[in-house]
Amino acid sequence: MTTFTRYIDEQRYEVNGSDVVLVNLPLPNREALGLVTRLRRQGHAVILLSASEAQSDVVLAIQAGARGYLSMRTEEKQLLTAIRIVASGRSYVSAGLTGLGTPTSPPRITDREMQILWLVASGATDREIAGRLKISEHTVHSHLDRLRDKTGSRRRADLTRFALEHSESDKPPDG
Repeated sequence: MTTFTRYIDEQRYEVNGSDVVLVNLPLPNREALGLVTRLRRQGHAVILLSASEAQSDVVLAIQAGARGYLSMRTEEKQLLTAIRIVASGRSYVSAGLTGLGTPTSPPRITDREMQILWLVASGATDREIAGRLKISEHTVHSHLDRLRDKTGSRRRADLTRFALEHSESDKPPDG
């Protein structure tokens, strides 16, 4: 079930039973990010619809716990795709908000690195990744360091975005 929240004042309304909560905000601000954090702590996946397309706002929203960030100009098809992806436990950021610059060939990512990227995108900790893949945390850190070097991404949110943009399917690789 998905709930749509139009205004921050609606945070008093019940969203129990909702897997995904859409929050429509003109611009992310401290109150809005606090709402995202509260909803996440209540067990809801949050997608922000915002007029802001600034990369810094996207990062702040993800750091606050948003699983998705979409432009208010997002078309219905992309909104439905985002809801499905976030409901499945992954993250989603509008394609136009994922970064600027000229397109380049994606770096070569090994199958193991792609497994780790998918686990990062699903919110797994380094310890959880190590346990799931039956490798040491040190090995996970080594893979993450190589991925950061290959992608130029420093934050987990950036690695998540990279995984979503460069995966060949919408299903994680076997691991």
